[in-house]
Amino acid sequence: MKKLNEVSLLPEFDKDIKKLLKRFKTLENDLDIFIESELYLYHKLNVDNKGIFQIPNLHIDEPKIYKAKKFACRSLKGRGSRSGIRVIYAYFAKEDKIELIEIYYNGDKIKEDRKRILKHYKSKGRQDIAEDLTPRLSYQSHFLSWQKIILVYNLILNNKKIW
Repeated sequence: MKKLNEVSLLPEFDKDIKKLLKRFKTLENDLDIFIESELYLYHKLNVDNKGIFQIPNLHIDEPKIYKAKKFACRSLKGRGSRSGIRVIYAYFAKEDKIELIEIYYNGDKIKEDRKRILKHYKSKGRQDIAEDLTPRLSYQSHFLSWQKIILVYNLILNNKKIW
């Protein structure tokens, strides 16, 4: 079976890996091994070692965004695949393409950068729910609260029973 058609990386990923290379010297070679073995096994041969998960609640139809938690880094001796290195990537199934989005050490950062993901991969015809609806809903709820307060205040001023 053929390896993946294309593996590309975002400019931000390049910055992330350069920053981590100062601490983890083998990271570049480890990443190549990870792509050739783990990603190939997961996406081409459907072998799941419970180390790669699809990131939920992104509301992105295509591509699928994954987080790899099992990443063996030789610079972190004795830790094996539980090195704490996380790789976030997009998989385009039709093109058989991987696009590396983010790499980070779990000790420095706990979660993936969702803003970065949404910046590059927004769902077609649908805006980001968090950015689109939240301000409008909070404005409406404040507006309704103030309307109720003014109504009650006017009723009290006019000596009308409210309850």
